[in-house]
Amino acid sequence: MRLVLKLFLGFFLITGIAAFFVMRVFVNEVKPGVRQAMESTLVDAANVLAEMAAADVKAGTIRSGSFTRNLAKARQRDLKAMVWRFPKRSLDYRVTITDAKGIVIYDSLGRDLGRDNSRWNDVYRTLRGEYGARSSPETPGEEGNTVMHVAAPVYDPADGRTLIGVLSLAQPNRSIDPFIAASQRAIIERGVWLIGLSALVGVLVTMWLTTGLGQLSRYARAVTAGEPVPPPRRRRDEIGDLGQALETMRRKLEGKAYVEQYVQSLTHEMKSPLAAIRGAAELLQEPLPEADRLHFARSIVDQQERLTETIDKLLALAEVEQHGWLQTRDRIALPALLVDAAAAAQVRAQAAGVQVRIGSVPDLQVQGDGYLLRQALHNLIDNAIAFSPGGAEVALQADAEGQGVRLQVADRGAGIPDYARERVFERFYSLARPGSGRRSSGLGLPFVQEVARLHDGRASVEHRDGGGTVASLWLPLGMPGQRPRR
Repeated sequence: MRLVLKLFLGFFLITGIAAFFVMRVFVNEVKPGVRQAMESTLVDAANVLAEMAAADVKAGTIRSGSFTRNLAKARQRDLKAMVWRFPKRSLDYRVTITDAKGIVIYDSLGRDLGRDNSRWNDVYRTLRGEYGARSSPETPGEEGNTVMHVAAPVYDPADGRTLIGVLSLAQPNRSIDPFIAASQRAIIERGVWLIGLSALVGVLVTMWLTTGLGQLSRYARAVTAGEPVPPPRRRRDEIGDLGQALETMRRKLEGKAYVEQYVQSLTHEMKSPLAAIRGAAELLQEPLPEADRLHFARSIVDQQERLTETIDKLLALAEVEQHGWLQTRDRIALPALLVDAAAAAQVRAQAAGVQVRIGSVPDLQVQGDGYLLRQALHNLIDNAIAFSPGGAEVALQADAEGQGVRLQVADRGAGIPDYARERVFERFYSLARPGSGRRSSGLGLPFVQEVARLHDGRASVEHRDGGGTVASLWLPLGMPGQRPRR
């Protein structure tokens, strides 16, 4: 199971189960809560009615007195009330009054006159000076619909202490069922919305967490594949700390391996020049003709220049290779880029008797580091001049190709042998220059390849039709260093 699903399910289960149980508690508490409120209202009403009926009960005129007439008028009223979206047209109360022995002497419905209610809990407890209430089936034998009965003592109006009867006020529980059902429906609906909102929050939180983890995963895969990739975006949380820790670890590991690799390579490449310098120096200690002395002295200078060139280019290559992404991104016009590169090579070209010509260049712009691109082109032009015979021409041009542009440096030299085509981008690999037989540091083309990599481009060297070599540098027209998500 993927982490994103685990996080979502964990969050949703916690919030969903909590919401479910809270909703269940509220739903289950609605009915007893409403009935308790109804009972409290019945207590108030029963005690008020008991005071109003006391005089008629004392006089023995409860069935024909003012209490009965007024209650009958109240029951005939059309209430026309709208209680929380539910219409109410009549009174739901039923009033019964018993004497001090529990015998019914008044029933607002006229059904239980003369019946002994002294055993019913509401009357029984009230006759003994306690609070009396009960809930009984509306129809005997049926447990579905019940009626709540609340009793209040009827005292002698003369002293207000002598118990002369009990007034019992009853209201069917079904009269409040619509309110209970509506409240329960509202709680369930809001509970469903709460669970849905919890799911949405869970998705958002999961996406927020997994986005950071996904960036770290893509970063780790890119580092493993050796692709240029910027460090993870800074975040002020544990994921951000992990990203910075990974970047620090990458730099330390790459730096260690890089130093080990280049110390070995540099040591290997310095052996030949140092051996040549040592041999020439030893020979110079012996008596030699002047011409030989000049030859060996010139050899020492040449080898020193080779060492200097190797170290300088190695430092430049090392600086480029240590960048996992472009440090500078500017818009660079292609015509100006080629003109600057050609101008920088004019002195070297004139000394070699080679002409540098700029061909067709589209009026396009690339995005990247202008300094690195100029250096890369300078290396390509320098190689072309070195392998061109006197009086030859080195041609520069650019062509749109696909989603990018291809910069080309073409010469009419001897070309590259087939055995060397696969190795020209290796560090320190170099071919002998025509005429002199000298070799370069072998770091120019690796530098070009690294610059191309930083720009999400590619470098290549191919045979030229009619003889010679074409060195190409393809660059994308979009922003380099921003790879599509995988």
